[in-house]
Amino acid sequence: MRTARIAAVLAVLSIACAACGSESGVPTPAATLPAGTPTGTRPASPATLSITSPADGSTVSGSTIHVTVDLQGAQVVQATSSNIRPDQGHVHLYIDGNLQYMQYTLAQDFPVHPGVYTIKAEFVASDHFPFNPRVYSRPIVFTVR
Repeated sequence: MRTARIAAVLAVLSIACAACGSESGVPTPAATLPAGTPTGTRPASPATLSITSPADGSTVSGSTIHVTVDLQGAQVVQATSSNIRPDQGHVHLYIDGNLQYMQYTLAQDFPVHPGVYTIKAEFVASDHFPFNPRVYSRPIVFTVR
């Protein structure tokens, strides 16, 4: 029984991460969402999202970067749920276009190495699928030396 539950949770998370779709900022049409995406119209969210750290254009040093996100008009919730509300969800972070999950928080450390990075955050519903329209932060570019 426990193994089946773990397998089900892993399957849902895999589908949810895949459902985040394009990180280009262009909304993914409902017809092109991955298989397993909840049917019906996705709700809009009143949320706004911005990255407060690192600062755009900044140069930092070290092997980790502390990313802080400001979320207005909604809240991060711990539970993954199919009973979605427009004012509750999770934050996904894209580092150079690669999806990172922010662990039910608005601040987290991520490993980095020297180079130039572009990061962008997205507020998604509590089922890990995007709102419509998608809620993205402005992209931030920073350098690690």
